[in-house]
Amino acid sequence: MTILHPVPRFVKNELPLLVNGDRMKQPEFHRRYEQYPDHVKIELINGIVYMASPLSRLHSLYHEELGFVLGLYRRATPGIELCPDATTILGEESEPRPDLTLRILTECGGQSTVDAKGYLTGPPELLAEVAYSSRAIDLNQKRDDYEKAGVLEYLVLSIEDDQLFWFRFPSGVNITANRQGIYRSTVFPGLWIHEEALLARDSPRLQKVLQEGLKSKPHAAFVKRLERARRRPS
Repeated sequence: MTILHPVPRFVKNELPLLVNGDRMKQPEFHRRYEQYPDHVKIELINGIVYMASPLSRLHSLYHEELGFVLGLYRRATPGIELCPDATTILGEESEPRPDLTLRILTECGGQSTVDAKGYLTGPPELLAEVAYSSRAIDLNQKRDDYEKAGVLEYLVLSIEDDQLFWFRFPSGVNITANRQGIYRSTVFPGLWIHEEALLARDSPRLQKVLQEGLKSKPHAAFVKRLERARRRPS
C-alpha cells in the first residue's frame, strides 16, 4: 500500500507540492518533482501521482540480488546498459522510476533515448520492479502503463508471493519457467534467471545459470547484432 508521507523540509516549495493521488500531465509533474531531492521517490503512473513508501530492508536485499544478475548480463553484453532507479519519461501521463531498467543503447538500435537533461525518454526494452508493499500497483497500474507505453518485457519479483512474474507485452504470452525453473528473456537472449535461486538470494547458483545463458548461441548472435547496429551509418 502506498503511504502519504510528510514533505521533507528541504523541498524548494516554489511550485505546489505533489500529493498522493493528484492527477496531471507529465510536464507538470516533472516541473514539480524537480523540487525534490533525488532520494525522494514519486512516480506518475497513467496520470496519477504515487508517493512511495519507505524502502524496507527486504525490498533492498532483493533489489540488490536482482541487480546483481542483471549487472552480470550487462557486463557480458556490449551495447546495452543497466539503470537502477532511473526516472523514465514514457509518455504524456507517465514518468515512473522503475527499480531496474535494462535497455539497448540508442546507437545499437534501442527504442529509448536520453534527453538533453539526461533523463531516459521512451520505452526501454525491459523494466523490473521488486514488489513488496507495492505489489498491487506493480502488477496492475504499472503493468498496464508500461504495456501501453511500448515496453517489451516487464519483470516483477513479488516477495509476498515468492514468485517471479515476467510479462512479454508484444505477444501477450508471458514468459514462464522451464522444467529446470529457469526463465529466459526473448528480448535479451542469454538472460536466464533461476526463480528459486533468485528467491533464495543464492548468488552462486544465479551466476551459474546465467553463465550457461551467456554461452548460448542466441546470446552470441545478439552481441553480433548489437555491434553491427552500432557500426551502421546513421
